[in-house]
Amino acid sequence: MPDQTYYSLGNSSLTVSQLAFGVMTFGSYEGVGTSDWGASEKESRRMFDTYLDWGGNMFDTAPSYTFGTSEKMLGRFIKASGVRDKVVVSTKFSHPASAEGPMGGGACRNSVIRSVEQSLKRLDMDYIDLLFLHAWDRRTPPAELAATLNDLVRAGKVRYIGLSNMPAWYVARMQTIAEWRGFEPVCALQLEYSLINRDIESEYVPLCIDAGISITGFGPVGAGFLTGKYVRAKDGDSFASGEGRLESMKDVPAPQVQRFSQRNWKILEEAAFVAKELGKSIAQVAINWAVNRPAIGTIIIGASKQSQLNSNLQALDFEMPQELAARLTAASETSIMALPTPYNVIDRETSKHGLHGGLNIMEKPAHYYDTSAILSGAARKNVMEMYSNSD
Repeated sequence: MPDQTYYSLGNSSLTVSQLAFGVMTFGSYEGVGTSDWGASEKESRRMFDTYLDWGGNMFDTAPSYTFGTSEKMLGRFIKASGVRDKVVVSTKFSHPASAEGPMGGGACRNSVIRSVEQSLKRLDMDYIDLLFLHAWDRRTPPAELAATLNDLVRAGKVRYIGLSNMPAWYVARMQTIAEWRGFEPVCALQLEYSLINRDIESEYVPLCIDAGISITGFGPVGAGFLTGKYVRAKDGDSFASGEGRLESMKDVPAPQVQRFSQRNWKILEEAAFVAKELGKSIAQVAINWAVNRPAIGTIIIGASKQSQLNSNLQALDFEMPQELAARLTAASETSIMALPTPYNVIDRETSKHGLHGGLNIMEKPAHYYDTSAILSGAARKNVMEMYSNSD
């Protein structure tokens, strides 16, 4: 296995590679009103093998991905390869598998248990390594969901739990309930994160650092925008030319596919400059930047063909110089005026009015929370030499 770096998610011992493989493209989306950007079974298997050979160990799927085909393919590939005990399989619940009425989806106890049982059948597995809430239903109390997920862990059907697409207060309640009742805690949040979408930094990143949770970030290339495949049709135009999912879905009223904005074009230009300086692709630069941000446990990459995966996996082959990473961070920084309330007030007050009596009290750097750095590299070597040379 190649020399890769692996992180444990949150305060758990669940250990994953820095890049997870999101297999939502395993199968076909044909017939849903968009261009078909899925992959055939043959191509999917090739990518599966390539990711394993690279040293990756986390596969992320969901019941809704290619209408269940993604889970089925992933299960077949893992079984045929005999690597079940070597990989981490994450899947999700909440989206209804079929039109089953008000109890068909969401996070209520019946729906969660049914979804897990159906996923286990499609995956052809006895347990799920990491189970995520796909999206909060706005009605299931955190105490009910915490108890349900804890029961699934105790029953051996699920090993670890995570949340996705939910408010930060809900995560905090879930984690507090788990701590007080001795339930299985949340170890991961799956949230969108990229140079063009840094919304999670105001609330979720500090929450994760405080609560012992890791972020498994998805969408590091902004649904394809940060690949360089799209170009401005003309100066000042917010639309683009270039074939791809974003172009075919530019009229869909969803923020995940509405990427053609003046701000994003400027960020893309800066990413292109950094990529040229390093001799790398724009996508590799975007992924590399995201992987090295605070609270990130793993970044989920996707691909619909082998060449895309090969390129994405090379995003960790280089160390970005600090000054170039700083350029990207500055170019994509959200201004105080654009921050949601109350973060615009918090940033203004702490930066200009000195709430700490004028003292320069700095936030702890990200590595302060990295316990693995305590005895790593040269430090570990020095300690071992000290003990070996002692009487």
